[in-house]
Amino acid sequence: MAPAPSAPDVKERATFDTSLTRKSARELARLIRTRAVSPVEVLDAYLAVITALNPKLNAIVTLAAEQARDIARRAEAAVMKGETLGPLHGLPIGVKDATPTAGIRTTYGSSLFKDYVPTEDAEAVRRLKAAGAIVLAKTNTPEFACGANTTNVLFGSTRNPWNPALSPAGSSGGSAAAVAAGLLPIAHGTDFGCSIRIPAAFCGIVGIRPTPGLTPSHPLHLPWDPGQVPGPLARDAEDAALYLDASVGFSRISPISVAPPWQSALAELQRSDDIKGLRIAYVSDIAGIGVEAEIDTICRDAAAALGKLGAEVERIEFDASGGRAPYQTWRGFWMVAQQFERLKQIEQFGKNLRGNVEAGLKLNALDFAAAELKRAEMFHRFRKLFERFDVLLTPAAPVPPYPIEMNFPDQINGKKFENYIDWIAPAYLITLVTLPAATAPAGLSKAGLPVGMQIVAPRFDEPLILNVARTIHRASGVGAPPMAN
Repeated sequence: MAPAPSAPDVKERATFDTSLTRKSARELARLIRTRAVSPVEVLDAYLAVITALNPKLNAIVTLAAEQARDIARRAEAAVMKGETLGPLHGLPIGVKDATPTAGIRTTYGSSLFKDYVPTEDAEAVRRLKAAGAIVLAKTNTPEFACGANTTNVLFGSTRNPWNPALSPAGSSGGSAAAVAAGLLPIAHGTDFGCSIRIPAAFCGIVGIRPTPGLTPSHPLHLPWDPGQVPGPLARDAEDAALYLDASVGFSRISPISVAPPWQSALAELQRSDDIKGLRIAYVSDIAGIGVEAEIDTICRDAAAALGKLGAEVERIEFDASGGRAPYQTWRGFWMVAQQFERLKQIEQFGKNLRGNVEAGLKLNALDFAAAELKRAEMFHRFRKLFERFDVLLTPAAPVPPYPIEMNFPDQINGKKFENYIDWIAPAYLITLVTLPAATAPAGLSKAGLPVGMQIVAPRFDEPLILNVARTIHRASGVGAPPMAN
């Protein structure tokens, strides 16, 4: 294990071959299975890109190159022996640095864990490795995944591959930037408020927050909690489905664990890409915070284009802003519970984490009861919406990527936000009611930056969500960021 490589100045960086690294994860898996390419060749191709681009992006903070090469050699031997191979066999992946990886440094973006090396994998990681994936890298995250910008005192800021002066958002920004720039084929993230979906939107890729319980969040301290869930960041919907198939399934390790009602998300996508007859609702602003006009126009046009493919698209008003206060209450209790064992060290927390914990400590049982009652009301509002529609579309983020120096956006259309997490409300309101949602590129802004669409559907409808995400992505024409080519 070694720190992320400090390669030469970008102007003098080594050239790299993208003939392998720009292929989809499923195509690489097929090439490995058919012996057209070896896991070692794939690994080395990605290491070359990491050496060239990571110094400019700072997406990867710990590189386990030698460990990964040993595993890749064993993976190659398994192919040559004709052994049964998992769906991710031989694929290098990144894991968010807020998630334990056995034998590989896991810092949580915190100085309290700067040298911590776990002895066991998180369940999400164990499943990916059981499917044949090779953990090559840990990707950057704000302290304990708490922040709208992927930055921390240990490693600094991750930059957006579309414009390195801008943020990839948080808190899975390291994974999103690495996948978009071609440093990794797929990567792991976690999502409580927006942490997979908005980084995917800002980086022009696909990310999905699955239904809570499909992949256990063990060893998080709140095993009954449906808030933070692991999920994929991928370059397209099919790769996200490939990852999901390798990671979902029932486990006794989690008290809320469930098995999906579908056998394979990827098989569902491969079976049909038809969206004819789907009832789709487009809502510009579910959170009552506003949305920048260019973003709304791009997303509205992307939704309307689905009508030309046979879907029934209707632009409607749907106000879920009543869920903002309940989410903040739930989040406050969650922050305190997650840091309960470290509350005596609160003065060593960064500003974002400390502020969130202190806000949670001010809450009481009456606050939580009122929030839960309102949360139930919001769930049933969404339930009734999905009696009329199959899918809800809304802009994934109401603002474009912002400067790397900003902690978070503080206004929209000239109006100041009431709370620093208000700008992610379109995403966290979906978390509040425990629905699955994905982000897919809907188009490019005049500044050449990707704009993401959030796709929401009822629980366990991940194949449907990814089918719509694929259709939107294809129509958008959004490809790789310039630095990846």
